[in-house]
Amino acid sequence: MLAAFIWGRRRPPQISGLASISMPNCTKPRRAHRRSRKSKCRQSCAAGVAILYCPEIMQTSRLAVFHSKDRPITYETVVVPPLREGEILVRNEYTTLCRSDLTTFSGKRIEKTPTILGHEIVGRIEELGPDAPTQDGRGARLRVGDRVTWAIYASDPCSHLARRGIPQKGEGLFKYGHEQIRPDSTLHGGLAEYCILRRHTPVIHVDQQVPLTVSALINCSVATVAGSLRLAGEIKDQNVVIAGAGMLGVVACAMSRNAGATRVIAVDIDDARLAAAREFGADEVVKLSPTQPLKEQLAARVPGEAVTVALDFSGVSGTMEALLGALGTGGILVLVGAVSPQRPLQINAEQVVRKLHTITGLHNYNLPDLVAAVEFIEHNHTRFPFARLVHDKFDLDSVNEAFNYALVSGAHRVGVRTCTKPGSE
Repeated sequence: MLAAFIWGRRRPPQISGLASISMPNCTKPRRAHRRSRKSKCRQSCAAGVAILYCPEIMQTSRLAVFHSKDRPITYETVVVPPLREGEILVRNEYTTLCRSDLTTFSGKRIEKTPTILGHEIVGRIEELGPDAPTQDGRGARLRVGDRVTWAIYASDPCSHLARRGIPQKGEGLFKYGHEQIRPDSTLHGGLAEYCILRRHTPVIHVDQQVPLTVSALINCSVATVAGSLRLAGEIKDQNVVIAGAGMLGVVACAMSRNAGATRVIAVDIDDARLAAAREFGADEVVKLSPTQPLKEQLAARVPGEAVTVALDFSGVSGTMEALLGALGTGGILVLVGAVSPQRPLQINAEQVVRKLHTITGLHNYNLPDLVAAVEFIEHNHTRFPFARLVHDKFDLDSVNEAFNYALVSGAHRVGVRTCTKPGSE
């Protein structure tokens, strides 16, 4: 019966109980498996379950499964299913744990479970499915073996929101690292050996000179910051205030500096993070004080109403209100960090009107933002010490330890090496 599943290319059942599987590592690319259906492996394998484990016949993927905050992550092995129209199989190489991953792991954020966490991912193309894209988002040809990053979403590019430049909210939305494992849907997160890129997922080739630890940051942290700068408008010759010097905040310092900002000012409550902000281009740092309003602290560093761009990555209501109060005439406030429930903001509408303020929000990003993120990192990964922001000590066998370390260490990012095969740097 199992042989019928395999040779008939029907979807095979999930393999569970990783410890009970004894199977040599297959070094062939998956595309070669189709050519070896009638190989010696097929002739020599015994019938039944032995065929299921034959590495010449099928590819399997190990994955780390999140169930709930009350259970440790467990490991399973699943068969890599046949690719559908427009899909691409990627061998994950590296995943960094985003703040949303940590809040899910700790129970502060609720996802449908079981799931595969991790959406800050980089990997190599293993197989191109039928009618898969042949070019990436920059027009470069896509080939098996290419190192790529991809958007955290897939959606209908013809939907109304996608045509308005908001594909991350388009119809048929699929989000990597946030989807539930189902019999017909798996391999959609970074904490697994493989990921299947669904149809309409934006994909970008990444220069192999960029370290894995830095490449993984592109498709969440860097692309989101690129989107916030797009919404902020012209950065050159502007005074930019950045609240929250976590991962996104320090990236924003670097990108604002690179875009020609006159002065970059980072705001946070943590001295270590403010010190990191200086390394990434901040001219001034402001430590929030309960006794001195932020507006006064900023006024001591920039004259008059010179704050024209404010980016909030803190998600703290009081900080967002303070940023708005510090904006000069014609200034813009971009809200990015407020992704959790909180109290309503107190806004003086008269001041917003009279000072011609703009307040806008950003959640995720679009394709041009992802392209801008890739190009920024390719040109600046040696200019700024991005690799030092990633704690690179964990692999797929130690995912629980990686999460626990990330929750207590205060590291900007904790990384997980999901592949240790030759060619993964």
